[in-house]
Amino acid sequence: MTGASGRHVVGLDVGTTGVKTVLLDETGRLAGRATVEYPLLRPRPGWAEQDPERWYSAAAESTRRALEDAGVSGERVAAVGLAGQMHGSVFLSEEGEPVRPAILWCDQRTGLECAEISRRVGGERRLVEMTSNRTQTGFTAPKILWLRRNEPENWARTKKILLPKDFVRYRMTNDFHTEVSDASGTLLFDVARRRWSDEVLRALEIPRDLLPAHVESPEITRTLAQPAAKAMGLRAGTPVVGGAGDCAAGALGTGVTRKGRLSVSIGTSGVLFAHADEPWTDPEGRLHTFCHAIPGAWHLMGVVLMAGGSLRWFRDEFAAEEREEANRRGVDPYEVICERAAKVAPGAEGLLFLPYLQGERTPHADPEARGAFTGLSLRHTRAHFARAVLEGVAFALRDSLEIFRSLGVAPREIRATGGGARSAEWRRILADVLETPIAVPEVDEGPAFGAALLASVGAGTFFDVGEACEAAVRIRETTEPDSSRAALYAERYSSYRALYPALKTRAETVPGTVSSGPPTARNAD
Repeated sequence: MTGASGRHVVGLDVGTTGVKTVLLDETGRLAGRATVEYPLLRPRPGWAEQDPERWYSAAAESTRRALEDAGVSGERVAAVGLAGQMHGSVFLSEEGEPVRPAILWCDQRTGLECAEISRRVGGERRLVEMTSNRTQTGFTAPKILWLRRNEPENWARTKKILLPKDFVRYRMTNDFHTEVSDASGTLLFDVARRRWSDEVLRALEIPRDLLPAHVESPEITRTLAQPAAKAMGLRAGTPVVGGAGDCAAGALGTGVTRKGRLSVSIGTSGVLFAHADEPWTDPEGRLHTFCHAIPGAWHLMGVVLMAGGSLRWFRDEFAAEEREEANRRGVDPYEVICERAAKVAPGAEGLLFLPYLQGERTPHADPEARGAFTGLSLRHTRAHFARAVLEGVAFALRDSLEIFRSLGVAPREIRATGGGARSAEWRRILADVLETPIAVPEVDEGPAFGAALLASVGAGTFFDVGEACEAAVRIRETTEPDSSRAALYAERYSSYRALYPALKTRAETVPGTVSSGPPTARNAD
């Protein structure tokens, strides 16, 4: 370990609900943190957008608050790392201004564009050969095609396309850069060779100069410009490293830096993540294969679109009583919801929840998939519904784990992060459903923590990413699976797996039950 004593680093996570900032000292210990939230815009069913300028203003405010929380001057910050929600598209004009709201990872408007991409490149198998991934509605490439077809005026004004964290980087440094882990999720990146795919860009007729330059995650891209430094309370000239997509950054924060280690993240989405030393892929394309934030490494990933998002939906729409109790007690509403769910026996007395509230990725890759509660009876209370949500998300994550196991990935331990990992009851459910111990790190600040570790490497505090993670990541506690509950959940999982095909078949045979998606400029007539 090298570097000046007393220097700190900042990690920023540009998330779906807000920006989280953490401050680490030179040993990798948490010194300060802050979060500033912003709204999610849903102008039409299945759409999801945000104002990119809100990301930057939240980043500036949360950084000032984190410095204040730590009692540290911005002059003592040696570097800044960025993490953020993946796949989102920010379309910038010649003047560097967004031409429209950003289209996010959970947006489902691009089904027809996905089919077009597959046709243009010669089929899904060929696309996997070129990018290591199959087409997904949430990815960046179909959003670009959607804008070109449906908003030609905005497309004509577009001179640069950035991912969410990289727009914040641009506002901080006046520079256009991304890094390999986030670029992997665009469907425009040759993941195996860690570079933009000229072949895909030609097939889709996307000019290469619309995309930013790319670096490895710990590399310094540019330094903080004076206006941003003033807004954030930092020193002008502070280095900004490449950073990582939120999934890769979150995995670093749990120490997933070598083969055999897995992590599970429960934020808005749910992610099961495995380190890989080579860019190998699932032959059926059910998992994502992306570059890791560690130079020369890759990762496999299964994604549940609405994991913590399902519990948030339940909280907002049905848990008024729990929110009132939480307000009286001065605790988080999720704590009350999970306390009540814990009083219900495993299996929720036959109630099952399918968490496909915004379509799904793994294993179905179906933007038209819909959620459901099944097995209802007069016995069921709101607490049963809450438990069914927790269990349904765990079952959805098991879908990904079963694919990992079929590919020879057999974890001895899964490290948990994200808001959902803070619930002891949800961790117990995950351990029992996944039949694997669930370990929780001492510092559970998610992708922001991983971004700060990358900054510490860029600042020279640590030699490489592995050294930074080994020094900073410590396990706080581990939840072991219970054999009797695991056996019960194995039976319930069989019932859960039957829900999607049964409901999909039913929807396809009942007129009007499957949406063809929101109207667009192309099909509104």
